[in-house]
Formats: sequence, structure tokens, C-alpha cells
Amino acid sequence: MKYYFLISWFAFATVGHGQSVNTLMGARSAGMGYSSATHKDDAALFNNVGALAEIKNTSVFFAYDMQPGLLGANRMAAAFSLPFKFGTAGIGIFKFGDKIYSEQILSAGFSNKFGIASLGIKANYIQYNASGFGIKNAVSINFGGIAQITKQILVGAYIVNINQSRISEDEQLPTKLVAGIGLKPADAFFISTEIEKDLDYDARWKLGAEYTIHKKIFVRTGFNLNPSAGYFGIGSKARRLVIDYALSFSRIPGSTHQLSVAYRIETSNKK
Repeated sequence: MKYYFLISWFAFATVGHGQSVNTLMGARSAGMGYSSATHKDDAALFNNVGALAEIKNTSVFFAYDMQPGLLGANRMAAAFSLPFKFGTAGIGIFKFGDKIYSEQILSAGFSNKFGIASLGIKANYIQYNASGFGIKNAVSINFGGIAQITKQILVGAYIVNINQSRISEDEQLPTKLVAGIGLKPADAFFISTEIEKDLDYDARWKLGAEYTIHKKIFVRTGFNLNPSAGYFGIGSKARRLVIDYALSFSRIPGSTHQLSVAYRIETSNKK
């Protein structure tokens, strides 16, 4: 019975709209309700790829998301980002599930800055594997951008599966449109909010806030509507190492925990 949900979910997906798990990663964004369209951090490859150009140092990123209330539903991701004078490139992997059902994604992205805006594109090779259903593959394209309007205002937007890729003739991967605003009313306070719209489902509203304590310690909170969920997070940033933790609460799957670590290897030679 412990895998009934996953198997039933996949069986339904093969006769309905395309389904995929949440691939947004990074405990900073998780602590802020995944309102990450305007976040500039080492998890950009898994959120808004347009922000990848804002990474100033070569970095290695790892995140693990644990869902105690739903066995076989843990997620993990890892990424490597490399800045150049003409932009920033990133590669990453994402995995969800276990031997009964799993999703694996290999991603490669690139972003460049043009004045106040950064634009990026990402290609994803996706593999679905379910016991008794076989393996299915697809390739999707994401596109995103982020712009610093003033010192206090950021805007960001991205599109998931802009090419409307299909697993089969009857199964299309989810296509999502996300647009958000980031506000920094004070040096120690940051607010982000966004609307996420899957073409097949109602819009989802996300809100998050981050407060900085002595420049190296962060506390975060967030909230989502449709479906409703609450979030809390903490983080610490040293010269090269960034560690973040997030806790979320929702009716399904209950509480979840995410830990992410980023290590900045060296200062890039970007301008």
C-alpha cells in the first residue's frame, strides 16, 4: 500500500494531462514559499534560469528534499555553474522517487546580462520510469528573465516547457507561465511574490519574505494559495559556503524538509 499513491498517480497521468513533480529546488526559495522568479542565487538553474547570469562565482550546489509522509517521494538536485565574460553556463541533475516510480532530469542552461536584464534558456532531458509501465523520455525547453528596475524593485518571469514537448501523442508535459516581483524596502528585508499558471490548472499565488540578521544569518517565511501551504526557513552565508534549511506544511503530503548547500569555488572573471 505504501506505493499505491505513486502508481495510481502515474496511471492517471497516462490518460490525462501530462504530470510532473515540482522541480523547483533550493532551501532558500523553499523557505519563501518557492516564490523564486526574482531570486538571484546558486539554485537559479532549477528556478528562473534567467537569474543564472547573476552568479558571480563558480559554484557547486546540492539540495535534498525529504517528505516523511509520502514514502518514495524524496527529491534531490545538484548543479554546477560557471561564469564567463559573456554569460554564465550551468549543468544540473534532478531526481525524484525510487525503484517503483522515478523521474530523472538532466539540464543545461545559459544566461547573459543585457543592461538591467538577464535572460536565460535551459534544455531538459527528462526520463520517467515506472515499474510495469516502462520508460518514457522527453526534451523540454525553459526560458526566463529577470530585471533590476530600481534598487528596491525586481521583476522576473519564466516559461516551463515553452516547446510544449510530449511524452507520447496523448501526453503533453506541463507548460507553466510564472511572473513575479521582488521588493527590498530595507537592506535587511526582501519580499517576493509571484503567480504560477499551469495551462491546464488554476493559477497559484506564492508569497515569501526574508530577513537578514548581521548579514550572514537569514530567517524566512512564505505562503501559497491553491493549494494552501505554509513555509519557514533559515540560512547562513560565509565567504564561500551557503547553507539553507526549509520546512513546509500542507495537507498533502504534510510536512517536508529541504536542506541545500552551495560552495563558491573561485571568483569569476566576469565584469
